[in-house]
Amino acid sequence: MKLLGISDTEIAFIYSPMVVERFPDVDIVIACGDLPYYYLEYIISMLNVPLYYVRGNHASKVEFGSTANRTSPWGALDLHNRVIEDDSGLLLAGLEGCVAYNMGPYQYTQHQYWQMVFNLVPRMLFNKARVGRYLDIFVSHAPPWQIHAMDDPAHQGVKAFNWLINTFKPKYHLHGHIHVYRQDTITSTVVGSTNVLNVYGYREFTIPMPSKRSWD
Repeated sequence: MKLLGISDTEIAFIYSPMVVERFPDVDIVIACGDLPYYYLEYIISMLNVPLYYVRGNHASKVEFGSTANRTSPWGALDLHNRVIEDDSGLLLAGLEGCVAYNMGPYQYTQHQYWQMVFNLVPRMLFNKARVGRYLDIFVSHAPPWQIHAMDDPAHQGVKAFNWLINTFKPKYHLHGHIHVYRQDTITSTVVGSTNVLNVYGYREFTIPMPSKRSWD
């Protein structure tokens, strides 16, 4: 399966008819936050594939449009605090926002992130019993603690994410939040069985077609 990860900044050729020519074989789009709803809706309408997302810390509570106002992108599925199975059999989970630094929206303390991660555990255990895997892709806006993260308060990593990827071993952890301005910036790090990817802007990657074995 081919996936497209996006986050944080709009890309001109994606927000144009060129997106169909550039990504003709993408199966799923995953948005890691801080992208306007109209941008996500455009991608859905042009590629006609599922789009899953989490919100970043700069997300608007309401986005005002010419025809209607919206509190979420039409046609996309919010992964925050959820563990879901895509029609392909891919297992995804997500958590929005970043570590709290100025009491703004979509900001959480390290303790709150631990609570949210623990809330995902029962469904991941159910996945393991049902299909033999806990999780294929974990999606967040913020990075894990000390992996692709920065030292300033606004761009710290989340400690609970390290425990999640080490314990439940998803194939990928996708995140945004950390802007990439230099070619030598590290954006891909393997942690045990998990490839942690910063998808700032956009990033294509592939994952094997998942098994859909179940109790049925």
